[in-house]
Amino acid sequence: MTDTQIFSHIASALSLAPKQVSTVAGLIDEGATIPFLARYRKEATGGLDEEQLREVRDRIEFHRTLEERKKTILKAIKEQDKLTTELKEEIIQCSDLKTLEDLYLPYKKKRKTRGDMAKEKGLEPLAKLIWEQNITHGNPLEYAKEYISEEHELPDAETALTASLDIVAEWINESVELRDRLRTIIRKHALLKSKKNPVVEKRTNFEIYYDFVTPVRHIKPHQVLALNRGERENVLFVNLELNTGRTLDSLDDLVITDDMSIFTPYLQDAVEDAYKRLLIPSLERELRNELTAAADEHAIATFATNVRNLLLQPPLKNHIVMGIDPAFRTGCKVAIIDETGAYLEGTTIFPTPPQNKISESAKVVNRLIDKHGVTLIAIGNGTGSRETEQFIADVIRDRKDSRPDEELSYLIISEAGASVYSASAVAREEFPDLNASQRGNISIARRVQDPLAELVKIDPKSIGVGLYQHDVNQSNLSKKLDDVVESCVNEVGVNLNTASSSLLTHISGLSRSVARNIIEHRETAGRFKNREEIKEISGVGDFRFQQAAGFMRIPDGDHPLDNTAIHPESYGATENLCNLFGIDIDNLSDQKEKIETTLSSIDISDVANRLGIGMPTLELIIENLQKPGRDPRESLPKPLMRQDVMKMEDLSSGMKLEGTVRNVVDFGAFVDIGVKQDGLLHISQMSKGRERISDPHDVVSVGDIINVEITNIDAERGRIGLSLV
Repeated sequence: MTDTQIFSHIASALSLAPKQVSTVAGLIDEGATIPFLARYRKEATGGLDEEQLREVRDRIEFHRTLEERKKTILKAIKEQDKLTTELKEEIIQCSDLKTLEDLYLPYKKKRKTRGDMAKEKGLEPLAKLIWEQNITHGNPLEYAKEYISEEHELPDAETALTASLDIVAEWINESVELRDRLRTIIRKHALLKSKKNPVVEKRTNFEIYYDFVTPVRHIKPHQVLALNRGERENVLFVNLELNTGRTLDSLDDLVITDDMSIFTPYLQDAVEDAYKRLLIPSLERELRNELTAAADEHAIATFATNVRNLLLQPPLKNHIVMGIDPAFRTGCKVAIIDETGAYLEGTTIFPTPPQNKISESAKVVNRLIDKHGVTLIAIGNGTGSRETEQFIADVIRDRKDSRPDEELSYLIISEAGASVYSASAVAREEFPDLNASQRGNISIARRVQDPLAELVKIDPKSIGVGLYQHDVNQSNLSKKLDDVVESCVNEVGVNLNTASSSLLTHISGLSRSVARNIIEHRETAGRFKNREEIKEISGVGDFRFQQAAGFMRIPDGDHPLDNTAIHPESYGATENLCNLFGIDIDNLSDQKEKIETTLSSIDISDVANRLGIGMPTLELIIENLQKPGRDPRESLPKPLMRQDVMKMEDLSSGMKLEGTVRNVVDFGAFVDIGVKQDGLLHISQMSKGRERISDPHDVVSVGDIINVEITNIDAERGRIGLSLV
């Protein structure tokens, strides 16, 4: 297919106009980023959002890869002098990789097979007699006699006939129609079974799969990934089961075109041999790979959704934060950061076993709170977190007696990835004088103030809100998570004068080296006063500036629009709009009511025409004039802060609590309700009397504050069942 045909095909599949697809392809080929296109090129793309744009991008990449594969296959077959006009046309018209590889299968170079050896013995003509089924009278052995040869180890006609069936079996295996028929049968009727490996004696996490069976068409993604891991760890044996008799009858119907042929019984033997020796092993591998690919895609999408929700957690501003990385033997690492995230002081305390230096630790914590005016304590949720939480809750309660008006709370925060960050080059660059153990608690504290700014420093796979993320296709996972991080960073925008190199790297159009150059410029020349100064940075030409400028913010800069999502290319139109309605562009914050009243009632189409811009651009301008410098995270619910702690023994069935969603998976969500163990809100407990829930993400997201009721408690196994209130 040509690019034009590809664009038309994608447009049809996605219910878009071919012009939209070709425009997007052209802009992406020129280097435009998805966030830039989604926000600033709506007129050109027909208003496609990020998700639609990425779908178009991925499909274009797939089809272009498919076309390259076709060229490779056509060249390979042509070099064998076996490329017929019909085969060439089939390959050119092929629209999926599976069928393409089936067409190529007979011509693919492979190890010498039984069929190849039979051909070397001169048995291909006999195989053709069997395959063509034109002979209805006589004895098959009579036709095989002429192939008897001591040289070729064919001592009798029966041996020759049997050997020729190896060729027929391979023709059956290479039949595109037959392989498609068997694929359909497998998907409709096959069962996937798993059994425990008898040599495994200890308890494992795979006990529910020790005697597991489910139709292939009903298996769930998380089950596929669990079976794969159990098989990989040699705990489970997994196999495909199909009704062999019925399947062979169905395949015979395709292969055998004349029941009266004298070779029919031999052809049936060839079908059975091809089925058991070639087709089933091949298509079972293919099916398992497909199930894994689909499960990977689902798990990656789930993980990406969780990461997105975590990255977009609202920042808790104007807090001096004490971050605590809890532990037992090595002690709890403590760090104090100010309202801007600057590190002030750090130490180590030992309130947890085995030291249990509770009073000494309390003195240190109280001193730091008083010295720095700490208003919020962030406790990592790792080893020793609940013991540390109890200690901090006691400190806060004791302080209340003498300071009843003090605003001091704590919260439990995910420390996933903190150790990865603490040992990273980024952390060493930020805190060269601190050892790795003292950097993790700073990360924990900063995650409270601005989760996005801190978490972008960590490989998203280490953030800890997925399921089987280390089992899935790592290349696909990285690509998806890069898209998520890019989307989140650009949706929020960054303060050009405070953003870290890690944060700037994800801005539309910027590279790692350009991000470093921005930091160096800031350190040597001072803060940026306007967006135009970005052009002075080495590596930033007109195109990079176009891609990046709208996502950078400069509060209190020279130009009031530099702290909005309005692109510099639209400054002229924005000024004309303000002049049109008597708005003082230099004092936007003092005219909120006037701007809201004036611009909310205008005729968008008419004003856009008068300004010579598209309606989407005008809508973006109006939104940012009404809420200049708005952080889209501000409208989200703030994290749950606590002042006291509960133990598992305090819980009882029927108790109603408030909790924070920590992770969302296929079968439900894990919720922090303030005790040592997160509770499981199973998908079956999410409906609240409504219709059946098929996806937990339809109900809850990572970071949500929800009200739950305890349904059951298994203290021995540390499990808590929850339902939505």
